[in-house]
Amino acid sequence: MKCLTIKRLFDILLALTALSFFCLPMMVIACIVRLTSDGPAIYWSVRVGRYNRNFLMPKFRTMTIHAPTLATHLLQNGQEYTTSVGGVLRRTSLDELPQLWSILLGKMSFVGPRPALFNQYDLIELRTKAGVHTLLPGLTGWAQVNGRDELSITDKVNLDVKYMNGMSMALDLKILWKTVFRVIRSDEISH
Repeated sequence: MKCLTIKRLFDILLALTALSFFCLPMMVIACIVRLTSDGPAIYWSVRVGRYNRNFLMPKFRTMTIHAPTLATHLLQNGQEYTTSVGGVLRRTSLDELPQLWSILLGKMSFVGPRPALFNQYDLIELRTKAGVHTLLPGLTGWAQVNGRDELSITDKVNLDVKYMNGMSMALDLKILWKTVFRVIRSDEISH
């Protein structure tokens, strides 16, 4: 319980710091997204959160407004739906910045299993059976720093379980550190 309280306090402080630092870049990104493609700057994705409750997760829109609601790696021609700036936003993970609000509101954490799309039934089922659904979803997680888009669903859930069983602030800091380096190198991002 004490670890979760410290984790939440850490999330709030880091989210506030990050929002103050990224506020201006986020406004610039929003303008660029709006100017380079039709539709809103922010895409609200229905995701599965803690205890399998759906929530709306914001991201900078990287796909056209006509893209199917599927996990990007499941699209046959994912590049066909990517906007002109979408590829850059994804490679740099800048499309994830609006999720800082979800962290501040307590719907997400900096570290935890990535929130599943509402229609990723196989992932949701495996996480529920393993007890992972009891965790707050994260901006990054153990699975993301150990394979990201290249992992099978079973491998992701196994890594989520390892995270759940070993949860600590030290592990969270390690994951955040590894995430920074993976983002800088654009490691294992399919789309």
